[in-house]
Amino acid sequence: KHGLTVIHLAAWTGNLDIMRKLVKAGADQKARNEEGMNVLHFAAQNNSVKIVDYFLQDLHLNDLNRPDGKGRKPFLLASEKGHVDMINNLIALKLFTSEKDKEGNTALHLAAKNGHSKVVQILLEHWEDINDPNQSRETPFYLSVEGGHEKCAELLLEAGSDINVLTQNNSNALQIAIQNRHLSLVTFLIGKNIDLVPKPQQKNSPLHLAVINNHLAVVKSLLDANHDINSLNHRQETPLHLAADLGNVELVEVLLKAGCDLKTVDKHGKSALAVASRSNHALIVDMIIKAERYYAVKQEYVGHSNEGPGFSLSFKQDHSTQTKQIRSSLWNLAYNQLKPQEWKKLALIWRFTDEQMKAIEEQWTGKNSYKEHGNRMLLIWLHGILLAHQNPVKQIYEDLVEAGLQPLAGEL
Repeated sequence: KHGLTVIHLAAWTGNLDIMRKLVKAGADQKARNEEGMNVLHFAAQNNSVKIVDYFLQDLHLNDLNRPDGKGRKPFLLASEKGHVDMINNLIALKLFTSEKDKEGNTALHLAAKNGHSKVVQILLEHWEDINDPNQSRETPFYLSVEGGHEKCAELLLEAGSDINVLTQNNSNALQIAIQNRHLSLVTFLIGKNIDLVPKPQQKNSPLHLAVINNHLAVVKSLLDANHDINSLNHRQETPLHLAADLGNVELVEVLLKAGCDLKTVDKHGKSALAVASRSNHALIVDMIIKAERYYAVKQEYVGHSNEGPGFSLSFKQDHSTQTKQIRSSLWNLAYNQLKPQEWKKLALIWRFTDEQMKAIEEQWTGKNSYKEHGNRMLLIWLHGILLAHQNPVKQIYEDLVEAGLQPLAGEL
């Protein structure tokens, strides 16, 4: 069906005795299957050194060393499979080649792509242009990173591979390592000073890709390497825009704690807060508002920080036992005591912006939604009060009085 003959099977298994009997019986020594493979291709692909020697040295059938249907000579097939003995044998028989197959891949491309570091090492001793790309403009180095083959990547880089080369799709080694979640290679590439600044033709920065792929460890590695946290992609989005749209609490937390810009708007004029609000990610909305308020206060009182040795910054939802009682009191205030619109009076006293209040209101609708809106606003306020080491009970009592809600202040 596929043009496979017994002589091909004998070459594949490497059985020299059977091969000799088949040749003696008149088997077609140059037979090719439908993929254009002959005995030499099968032998090289399965590391049958004795079969190769028999056909080339005993029978002198050197014309078997020709490309198969994919344009690959036996040397390329042996490299693809990582057969060190076969590679050394073919080199000794002067059948080394740097020719390309129909996709533009050389033996070095194929060995690197499949992680055959010993073959890569041998080939590098004979190679001239290690940055020669295939038809997709992928170099052997790029393919080694794409496959997650760190040893091959190291060898190729030491031999002079271009670490920043772009493929036809405008991808580079760092981007493909991030997309394929090869953390050790990401660390390796950063350590080798790969360019962290995206080229104009690249749609996303490495940090954007790490966020898109939900790769927290890579995000942290890139930030540690001083990647621009506010880098813009082709839609004018920051990494925070993407994390907010995805609703990823852990990624948003890392970016907020690292001090990312909260005011940048995308090409539609949307801030990260607006994006989170539109996507109905209430937790993210509250985290961003907490961060906006925290950094605004920090900016206002620059040089007068209350952040002592035990200070721990977080913008996540508070579930600690230490604040359970005050959170319960605030919930009771929001759900059982404040009337519609009264939470906004407090919000204005506490300098919540119109955008922040609008973002809070967008997540819940209905007759009693103001209760949840009020509760969320109170918890956001509590976050700032606790970070400033202020007494929340004293503060809210005074502010309820200021808002004209003396009866509630008395009950509290």
